[in-house]
Amino acid sequence: MANEKKGQQNTILDIAEALKLSPATISRALNGHPHVKEQTKNDVLEMAAKLGYRRNNMASGLRSNKTHTVGLIVPRISMFFHAEVITVIQNGLHKHGYNLIICQSNDSVLMEKELTEILYASRVDALVASCTLFTTDFVHFDRLLENGTPVIFYDRVPLKDLGAVVIKGDDFRGGYMAASHLIEVGCRKIAHISGPLTSNLYQNRSAGFLKAMEQYGLPVNENWIFHQELTPVNARIAMEKLFQSDEVPDGIFTDNDSSAIAALEYAKEAGLNVPADLKIVGYSNDPRTSIISPSITTIEQFPTEVGKKVVEVLIELLKKTGASTTIVSPITMPIELIRRMST
Repeated sequence: MANEKKGQQNTILDIAEALKLSPATISRALNGHPHVKEQTKNDVLEMAAKLGYRRNNMASGLRSNKTHTVGLIVPRISMFFHAEVITVIQNGLHKHGYNLIICQSNDSVLMEKELTEILYASRVDALVASCTLFTTDFVHFDRLLENGTPVIFYDRVPLKDLGAVVIKGDDFRGGYMAASHLIEVGCRKIAHISGPLTSNLYQNRSAGFLKAMEQYGLPVNENWIFHQELTPVNARIAMEKLFQSDEVPDGIFTDNDSSAIAALEYAKEAGLNVPADLKIVGYSNDPRTSIISPSITTIEQFPTEVGKKVVEVLIELLKKTGASTTIVSPITMPIELIRRMST
């Protein structure tokens, strides 16, 4: 053990001697310190690789009580919104000398619990999570919070205060704007394809939809409201139910863009003209909605700004020295209606 430690120390000194830099500068560069120039970091990493240096992150973390890693749990990496948020978070944290461990729950509560335990055992400095659609008990996050580890929930967030920071979209307003837009362009019989009400997203988007219908004095057909996993297959099943009846809708609001695209494809196959016979609004501004024909009206969630806000809050929490912080939670991020040819 002593020889291993001595060998590692000598290697750091060798890097310093080769580059004519101080050992302290080498150490800061290897730790990704933000005040070290990028060129110096690159030179150090290149020389470290040449000399076969391997940094012992675990030992370093035990000495400093910091691992300079942040855990991130998302439902699915493949989802457009989360893919954008992940990219911004990783790039932003890297500038501050932190590495990101990315995990996906696959919308499994059991997997989410296991990943939370793994990240806790890995001694991450903080945890960022967007929960599954079905997470209603958040007790598995308690160990982190009780240990003083910063926890940030974004997008899919707890419905009650857990003592963590919450960054969420203005989903009520998004649902309200989507339904109001359909009404303003002439729709009077509107269907709503939404997600499970165990998730804050669909509780709030549905509430916004219903508020608009009430405000404009339009009846709500309960048979035209669907709460289900928002997959293209489920959207198609919903469309078949809607258009195999005598009375059919003239507008549809779907709570994600994948369902909106599936609704548009069904409409085309059924010989419906969009937007003349049926108007469609989706949610999230998936890039596919702008290139499909006709392009789909949707709600922009600004994932880049969400990612930036997560990083900003995270760095403030990681650097705080006392109990006080300027963060006021929950933080509500703006949304915007993007009108296209489907309406």
